[in-house]
Amino acid sequence: MNHFNKVKIFKLFLFSLKRKIEGEYNIDNNIERIIFGGKNLIELIKKTQIDILLYQFYDYKQINILNKIKNFKLVLINHSCFFFWLYLGKYHFFKTYYQAYKNCDYSISLVPFENDYLFKKWGINSILIPNFVQYEYNEVIPSNLSSNIILMIGRGNDKYKRFDLGIKAMKFIIYEVPQSEMKIISSKNGLLFLQNLAKHLNLQNYVKFVGYSSNPAIYFKNASIHIFPTICESFGNVLAETKIYGIPNILLGLDYVVASIGGTVIIYDDSPLSISKIAIKILKNKRYKRKLGRIARKSMKKYNNNLILKRWVNIILSIYNGKDNYQKLRNEDKKMKDKEAIKLIENQLKLLNYRKKNFMNLTLNNLVNLTFMKNLK
Repeated sequence: MNHFNKVKIFKLFLFSLKRKIEGEYNIDNNIERIIFGGKNLIELIKKTQIDILLYQFYDYKQINILNKIKNFKLVLINHSCFFFWLYLGKYHFFKTYYQAYKNCDYSISLVPFENDYLFKKWGINSILIPNFVQYEYNEVIPSNLSSNIILMIGRGNDKYKRFDLGIKAMKFIIYEVPQSEMKIISSKNGLLFLQNLAKHLNLQNYVKFVGYSSNPAIYFKNASIHIFPTICESFGNVLAETKIYGIPNILLGLDYVVASIGGTVIIYDDSPLSISKIAIKILKNKRYKRKLGRIARKSMKKYNNNLILKRWVNIILSIYNGKDNYQKLRNEDKKMKDKEAIKLIENQLKLLNYRKKNFMNLTLNNLVNLTFMKNLK
C-alpha cells in the first residue's frame, strides 16, 4: 500500500478484516482503511466506486460473486504454491479455488513454474511478479557474519513452518560448534511444543525464543545462518530479507522460489542431521561462509522495489485499459522454459512422495490435468 501510495494517479482503499493490531506494518495515514466483516465487501466496493480490486483471500464463493460484477475489475493475488494444499489435504481447492481463479480475467502469481507452465495448462491468466522486499538494498549494512548465531524467523506455531527440524539440528551442531546459538524470532504464542522440545533435548542454553519483531533486522547484524525449513512457500519474505543482509540460507527443497538461487544451500530431505552438516560446514569454514554471504546479497540486487512498483503500475494500467492490453503485457513477459519448469515440478513431486506416501502414484501428467486434480480424494 505504501509503495502504491507513491503513485499519485491512484486513490487507495484498504479493506481489512481486522482493525490495526500491535506490531503490524505501518500504513500511510492518507490511505483509508475500511474494516469489513467479509459479507459486506460488495456494498463497500459500490460505495467507494473503486475501479480495480486486488483480492487476497481464498474465499472461492466470494470470488465467484465478485467475478460476476461488471462495474469494476477483479484481480486475484495467489500467495500460495499449489503444493501447499496437497500437504494440507485440502484437495477441494482444485475444484473450488483454482476453478474460480481460472474464471477470473486477471490474476497475479508469485511462483514461476506455476505462472509460466502449470497455469498455462490449467487455463489461468496470471502474470508473475515478486513481492516487495521490506529492506532497500542500498540502505542495508550487511551482516559481518562474526557470530555463530543461527536464525529461524516466522510463525513458529505453524507446524508447516517446521521449526522443530531446526531445533533438532542444533543437538548435532553444538557438538561441533559448542559456542553456537539459535535465535527464534516469532510470537511466543503457541510455542510451548517447541519450548518443550528444546528442553527435552537439553538445548535451553542454545535455543533462545526472542519473541516477535516487526523489524527483525536488529538480529541480522552479526548472524551467520538462516534456516528456512518451511514445507512450502510462494515467495519467502524472510528468505529475501536475510539474503539482502548477506546471510547464508539453508532451505529444505525450496528450489522453485524465485529468491532461492544464490547464497543458499538446498537440501532434498527433512533430516535434522542433514541440516546440521551444512550448518557446521558454514560455521567452521569462514571463507565458505563469506562467499555464500556475498553471493546471497548480490543475488538480491535485482529485487528493486522501484522496479517492482513500476511493474505493478504497468499491470494495473493494462488491467484498467482492458483484457487485450493485459494479454499483450502477459505475452511480452519472458517465460521460464518448459524443461526447467518440469524439472522443478518433478523435484517437488519426489519430495511430496517422500513426505506423504499416499501420493506415490501422482505424476506430472496428473498435475497438468486440472480435471484430474479436481477429482483428487
